[in-house]
Amino acid sequence: MNETTPTAKGTTPMKYMFMLYETDKDWVAAPEDELNGVLAEHVTFAQYLDGRGIAWSGEALRPSTSATTLRPGDDGLAVTDGPYVELTEHLGGYYVVEARDLDDALEIARHCPIDTGIEIRPIWDSGTPAQQAAGA
Repeated sequence: MNETTPTAKGTTPMKYMFMLYETDKDWVAAPEDELNGVLAEHVTFAQYLDGRGIAWSGEALRPSTSATTLRPGDDGLAVTDGPYVELTEHLGGYYVVEARDLDDALEIARHCPIDTGIEIRPIWDSGTPAQQAAGA
């Protein structure tokens, strides 16, 4: 299941998003030692990425209760507070990393701190001709 972006010079890294799912938690109210432990795991992961020379970005998200959702309705777009659906797991943060292919992305993700799961998705590269033609 290797996905790569072919170029005239071979293959270039693809970007993959790691969506980190967790039980909804207000980290501001969490005990300091618990917060420090989780942050230390993410520092270790960032050091792993940097050590491999992997281009990356990432952020933590505030609790789902702080979400605002925009949905189509009978009278146009409706703005509602909170997440789209009630879930037991919420998107708590994400990383975007460059990887050679899906196998490399999976290997990288194995080093990422995990609560309830990590969803890994390739990101469209709007610079490729096929994706430009598809309107991506």
